[in-house]
Amino acid sequence: MAAGPSVILHTNAPAVAMKVLRDRHPGLSVYPCDSYAGLAALIDETKAEIVYSVRFDGTARFPRSALLESPTVKWVSVGGSGTDHLGHWNPEKVTVTNAAGVAADVMAEYALGAMLSFSLGLRNFARYQRERTWVAGTVEPIQGKTLLLLGLGRTGQALARRAKALGLTTLGVRAHPRPTDHVDEVHGIEDLPGLWVRADFIACCVPLLEATRGLIGTAAFAEMKPTAVLIDVSRGGVVDETALLSALDGGRIKGAALDVFSTEPLPKDHPIWSYENVIVTPHCSSVYDGWEKEALRMFADNLSRFLRGEPLENVVDPVRGY
Repeated sequence: MAAGPSVILHTNAPAVAMKVLRDRHPGLSVYPCDSYAGLAALIDETKAEIVYSVRFDGTARFPRSALLESPTVKWVSVGGSGTDHLGHWNPEKVTVTNAAGVAADVMAEYALGAMLSFSLGLRNFARYQRERTWVAGTVEPIQGKTLLLLGLGRTGQALARRAKALGLTTLGVRAHPRPTDHVDEVHGIEDLPGLWVRADFIACCVPLLEATRGLIGTAAFAEMKPTAVLIDVSRGGVVDETALLSALDGGRIKGAALDVFSTEPLPKDHPIWSYENVIVTPHCSSVYDGWEKEALRMFADNLSRFLRGEPLENVVDPVRGY
């Protein structure tokens, strides 16, 4: 007979999740759920205390009430790093953890790849190739440029480490400034008005909070260099998309690489699709072969702590959002 709490694996890859968890915790009652609609009924049926959950079908339909209003669920383990899809929760009633760091390196590589694409003009050369046109061109070195990192969590720090190896100056912004490896200057968010103009590249790596919603808006774009490139791997809503379109139309920035949007999937009629100086990707900068196995291993480790009565790791503060 299974002992211990009932666990639900709420993911679109339940077979993988079941195997990882059963290998580590063979004695537990574990139930798969691969839909948003079926989660509430399964929690009620199993009286689950623990739910590992992945936001696999967008935010709008995510069954947050099933998790946060359940009388039995004590712990929600988010398979990614962002928790804004949960909104606010009562930490005295339910503990929320995340898998912060599981994709930090690949997200840093995505951001670095976008920076190199713009500095080397790869999108222009790709267009010339499609047109079979030999156009003389030049490339621009990335060395000596300045990178502004909004957010110095694990992704921001992973990008800072790579940027310093390539000879960039790194400026960082975090809620509580303190010296950070591979970051030349660390500032508070209140210093941003004087930092926009210094940046050649701006990498947005912050969670979506009330304090960060619309953080990059009209005032920010007005201060940026016309040669600046914005890279957004945070959450839709941190960048004011209307202000971004206006900045692109007015030539106030060089371009952008966007992996997140206010509405996902990005509507087919959204104007951002048509901009040649914008890289659009489908919220995939954190998705790589094996990412969920790694996230599940982190969950399994935390589950061992839970069963031993030890403090959990990666507990998220609902006010700070991380």
